[in-house]
Amino acid sequence: MTKTYKIEVDCANCANKMELAANKVKGVISASINFMALKMKVGFEDGADEKAVMKNVLDECRKVERDCEIYF
Repeated sequence: MTKTYKIEVDCANCANKMELAANKVKGVISASINFMALKMKVGFEDGADEKAVMKNVLDECRKVERDCEIYF
């Protein structure tokens, strides 16, 4: 399953750091960010709890970009 989320991030470099962090989270197959559209596309492993995974994604992203937001 793949879903798209609205995000808030200040710069393209920060978005890149968020993308790298999101791809390391358990339950995520792939994550990509379109900085210009302020969207994050996340592919989930089969059977993954979407909300729990996204909470972990947000936690990891905030480690590299404290002021970021992901709306899920």
